[in-house]
Amino acid sequence: MSDSSALKSPLPPAETARVGRVLIIDDEAAIRESLQFLMEDDGYEVVTAQDGEEGLAKLDSLTVDLVLLDFQLPDRNGLEILRDIRERDPELAVIMITAYGTPENAVAAIKGGAVNFIAKPWTNEKLQADVRAAIGRKRAEQENIQLKRQLKQRYSFENIIGKSEQMLRVFDLVSQVAPSRSTILVQGESGTGKELIAKAIHNTSPRKDRPFVPVNTGSMPTDLLESTLFGHVKGAFTSAISSKKGLFELADRGTIFLDEIGNMSSETQAKLLRVLQDKRFMHLGGMQEIQVDVRVIAATNSDLRQAVKDGRFREDLYYRLNVITIELPPLRNRKEDIPALALHFLKKYCAENDRALATLGTDALRALMDHSWPGNVRELENAIERAVVLSNGPVITADLFPDELAGRDTLPLIASRPDASLFDIMEDCERRVISSMLERCGWNQTEAAERFHVPLSTLNQKIKRLNIEVKRRGQRDNA
Repeated sequence: MSDSSALKSPLPPAETARVGRVLIIDDEAAIRESLQFLMEDDGYEVVTAQDGEEGLAKLDSLTVDLVLLDFQLPDRNGLEILRDIRERDPELAVIMITAYGTPENAVAAIKGGAVNFIAKPWTNEKLQADVRAAIGRKRAEQENIQLKRQLKQRYSFENIIGKSEQMLRVFDLVSQVAPSRSTILVQGESGTGKELIAKAIHNTSPRKDRPFVPVNTGSMPTDLLESTLFGHVKGAFTSAISSKKGLFELADRGTIFLDEIGNMSSETQAKLLRVLQDKRFMHLGGMQEIQVDVRVIAATNSDLRQAVKDGRFREDLYYRLNVITIELPPLRNRKEDIPALALHFLKKYCAENDRALATLGTDALRALMDHSWPGNVRELENAIERAVVLSNGPVITADLFPDELAGRDTLPLIASRPDASLFDIMEDCERRVISSMLERCGWNQTEAAERFHVPLSTLNQKIKRLNIEVKRRGQRDNA
């Protein structure tokens, strides 16, 4: 050990103050004092212990940046203490100092998790440099881990992926509003991922351990929707053979997601307004008020402002819902996200179909980038799933995509049957257009009918007349 006053730190204490805390574990008082002088001279706060158990006790009660650990302690071997330190904090930097500087001891210390092994007597300058380097390395690693976590969260919530400025703003807003209790309105075209955003808000909120309850309010008749939301008592209506809780009760202290809120009837809108205002409601046919603590996230693909002007949506309910609005951009406005989204879906459906991970061919990627995506992310997911199922090799090519995406002739009947009548050609075109829309909508006939602006009954009649096979999709997150 050299004279502790010999080589001072090149940085004065004023510049290095509060740069970290060092725990010194050594049974020799002179060595502890010498090491303490060196570390304090470098600006570190110092805590000392004269044996292993005292050192572990202080480690349990304090946050420490680095441990200077003697190899041979009176109560326990330093390697044993090193093992206990590693169990407590695998990332904590430990430098072992010993008078027994054999290669075998050095190897044992490094294998045990020490970042360095220094033999006595040491050189002050080198020891100080080693401590600075060890603490700097660990902090850089911790910052890198934290940065990766932030980037992962910033570029991907659940299955929502994007690096475009529009999506980064959405991610930032989700992070900001999630801890609050405020009602959220998510607006965006069909297929943009509104339910996934709602789940991301819930899963990053204090309510994440409570229920997330989604309900499509636009797909049910008024009586059924009110019974579903608020519950009913026995005998409330003909088929009410027993009492039943509603989704608001099931979502107590959690989150309820009301999708397609713009299609809700005026009667149900009035009842929902009361729940938002007073957190109270009654079962259908009941007389007792029920109080709940539920966060409401609503979503719509329609213009609620215009619906208010047209008298189709209550103005007071609109303002209750529109506390914080999250606008989801259509996929055509964030095409820089398409490659990452395509890769995500490629991994997903290769795994689901027990396929080796495929790659996107140049022509396939070009087709994806050139498409206008009227069905948004849902349409992209459908296209990738189809391509994976139909592929026979390791590369996804454009010919595996639907006709309108791959740029193929949408009227092949003319080429294959020169004698085809106008009626045959029109029927074939209609079949292809309806099939394509159904595929874009995930084979949801109600949504397809809405996008065609025709009654559902009309679409069903055409599906039957044209012998269109409607696929039954597996359970999937609504977007």
